[in-house]
Amino acid sequence: MTKTPEIEFPCRYPIKVICRIDEGVTNRVIDIVRKHAPDVCPDDINIRKSSGDKFISVRINLMAQGPVQLKEMYDDLIIDVAVRMVI
Repeated sequence: MTKTPEIEFPCRYPIKVICRIDEGVTNRVIDIVRKHAPDVCPDDINIRKSSGDKFISVRINLMAQGPVQLKEMYDDLIIDVAVRMVI
């Protein structure tokens, strides 16, 4: 049985949040991430619209401190009505 490699924290950790385009969704996503990773700066954030202009992806490279931080951030993000997926 192959053991899944464990992540060594702290580490740089990319997340991507796929959202339905909605008024203020980008700012809400960034605010939620900064609540859990306050050191995120503008250079860590990349935003792209889908070709059909229905969705937006917010990619953020953050300094992850541990699995609890990531789980709590995921739980807060997925509650937003515009968020469709967090990867």
